[in-house]
Amino acid sequence: MITLAFDSASDRCTVAATDGTRVATRHVDGSRRHATELLTLFNGVLAELDLTAASIGRIVTGDGPGSFTGLRVATAAAKALVWHRDVEWRVAPSLLIRAAAHAPTGGGVVLAVSDALRGDLFAGCWRIEAQRIEQIGDAPRAIAPDGLARFGAIDVVVGSIPAAMVDAVEAVTGCVPVTGVDALPDARWLLEIDRRSGGTVAVENHGDWEPDYGRPAEAQAVWERAHGRALPATPGIAR
Repeated sequence: MITLAFDSASDRCTVAATDGTRVATRHVDGSRRHATELLTLFNGVLAELDLTAASIGRIVTGDGPGSFTGLRVATAAAKALVWHRDVEWRVAPSLLIRAAAHAPTGGGVVLAVSDALRGDLFAGCWRIEAQRIEQIGDAPRAIAPDGLARFGAIDVVVGSIPAAMVDAVEAVTGCVPVTGVDALPDARWLLEIDRRSGGTVAVENHGDWEPDYGRPAEAQAVWERAHGRALPATPGIAR
């Protein structure tokens, strides 16, 4: 089966495809480029494998939390790919993509984080083994750095962490975080996650499905602070 995997919850939009034997991957950095470059990335990985969009039988996407705009772009693309087609759609937390890439040989507990703004981090923790992935503690959510202690003993910490928070994360977890380019997501790991028990879940209702934004968009938060009330929701549009 031809599988296409992609994630755009962070500043990096990453895409991979496999025919079961070969794997092709592309990425672009810069959140403002996601919407304009995503289809180009799709075409690039498929062309490298001598495939077309009609060949796709399965897609796997990162479902957040992360960038509101990036997640909307990926969700729209996924829904277009499965619309009225016999294509299976599965999802995994976007932070798990980073965690899986840095799991210790032989398995271990990996905490993945990313900047949630407003002094918080999006955080998720998993025990990752060769054939199985198990979530530890809460589902990925926005918390203050000192809240990372809730996950207990950790083998690896990886993620995009504001410089001002790096020391706090190390102090709480006892691990020197993997940061920078090495911590950016790679959709090849979405393909790998999909092969392991507990790695991905199926999207059943394609039309109504929404990603996990983690918290309201920054523009919404600014509006609500300025007006002192919740932003009215438009019917049919998830906030």
